Amino acid sequence: MTSSFSSDLVLETSLQCYFFDQLAQLNRIQANPLANEDIFYSSLVMDKFGMSHQLFEQKEGRPSEKILGLKLMQASHLPKKKRIRELKDIGDTALFICGFFQDSLNKKIVDVSYYRDIGQAAYSKLNHLVPSFYDVDSFYNEFSKKFNNAALLMELLSRECLSNAKEDDLIWIAS
Repeated sequence: MTSSFSSDLVLETSLQCYFFDQLAQLNRIQANPLANEDIFYSSLVMDKFGMSHQLFEQKEGRPSEKILGLKLMQASHLPKKKRIRELKDIGDTALFICGFFQDSLNKKIVDVSYYRDIGQAAYSKLNHLVPSFYDVDSFYNEFSKKFNNAALLMELLSRECLSNAKEDDLIWIAS
């Protein structure tokens, strides 16, 4: 496969547009391509986590990893609007970790299947609260079934970005 990525400066109107274009390109060569709505949603997730503070919670003024399993259990006791926001954040965080930062799970007690299961469960529960999204009935339920495919596209994009980055351009996040 010829890489379409370059380590040169990328000029794009937004991160979301860049991610959409790259994910759509990778999606075209997949055996089971995702629908455009799924690619669009995935690009929104990637754009959201373009700001690293979105990936963490603030505890006592310090960034801390989100404990997604606990957050999923606690979400059922929240008012509807907060529950929607929390379930979306849980699903999105799990998707981003499973996709773009999957390798960061290599030294963790829990593996990618834990995050996949949490993400799929969050999106499934979210579907009961938001039964239609992007004018697609059961969007979140269907997206939960395509979670692995969306994560795979993000993983492929992550690998492309890392393989084309110069060694001195990489920022390693300590786990």
